[in-house]
Amino acid sequence: MLSKTIEDALNTQIRVEAESSQIYLAMACWAEVKGLEGVSNFMYAQSDEEREHMLKLVKFVNERGGHAKISQLKAPNVTFKSFKEMFEKLFEHEVFVSQSINELVHISLQEKDYATHNFLQWYVAEQIEEEAVARTILDKINMIGDDKGGLYLFDRDIENLTVTTAATKSPE
Repeated sequence: MLSKTIEDALNTQIRVEAESSQIYLAMACWAEVKGLEGVSNFMYAQSDEEREHMLKLVKFVNERGGHAKISQLKAPNVTFKSFKEMFEKLFEHEVFVSQSINELVHISLQEKDYATHNFLQWYVAEQIEEEAVARTILDKINMIGDDKGGLYLFDRDIENLTVTTAATKSPE
């Protein structure tokens, strides 16, 4: 059974993940109309992934005797000055999500809810990866600068971007 405190905190995270999905969907649409097919496909995939994160939380809350609540979402920003600004916003948002997950882990320990704490470890590792991907993308964008050829290659290659982090690398 979930305590009311944990249930409320998990429901807050459900909203965060749903808003993340919407933010990335808006970014995908913006990139698509700008002709950045690779970037838009990457962002569509990110949006789907965030929705999966939300659904995983929904199922956990309901399976543990709570009631997952689907709440109203804030409308995402739908325009950006540049694709660099868009990815800066993506990075900032991933840092925000990491902070939110960390707060949830803290609450689970305060409540001595070790099942929820264990469940949340997947999200902790996932956020390490998400921040690393966003940071890697920004590094690549900074290398490109104003080079249109570099932007073309970046747009083509982003769909296949892989980043291995300490959290995702298996011990040898």
